[in-house]
Amino acid sequence: MTAPSEVTVLDALGAVIDLHPAVVIILAGTNDIAENTGLATLPMIEDNFRTMTELAQASHIRVILASVLPTSDYPWLRGLQPAGKIRALNVWLRSYAASCGATYLDYYTALANAQGGMDERLASDGVHPTPAGYAIMAPLAQQAVDQALARQLPSNARSAPAPGR
Repeated sequence: MTAPSEVTVLDALGAVIDLHPAVVIILAGTNDIAENTGLATLPMIEDNFRTMTELAQASHIRVILASVLPTSDYPWLRGLQPAGKIRALNVWLRSYAASCGATYLDYYTALANAQGGMDERLASDGVHPTPAGYAIMAPLAQQAVDQALARQLPSNARSAPAPGR
């Protein structure tokens, strides 16, 4: 997928659920903040995260909610100044993960520079990680997977059909 929004990620979640994984990492949000598929407010993005989390947990999949990666500008749409929205969404994601029994994966802190973006060695376009960026992200993802696998599924996880079923 190129430039997925939460809507396309939400669509793909059905295919993920069909695979019956023990854990899913949801890394989404920046393309919505970039308005790649139209205006998306933070409450709209938060609702999409809730839906994805609830669907996965209802299918007995442990959820890891990854922070939105730091970005101070989008090279294809300059001037949006996304850093503040990204920080606000990440605060919400951390809180929501704690409240719903998901694991929070904090890529942001490890990758962010003082401007709320990523340095060129970590993301040559300021958005998409380079191999050096992924080298930082990989062990954080593994730690989150290990942590999620060690957790019990939330007690509110209930059986529900996958999207589109």
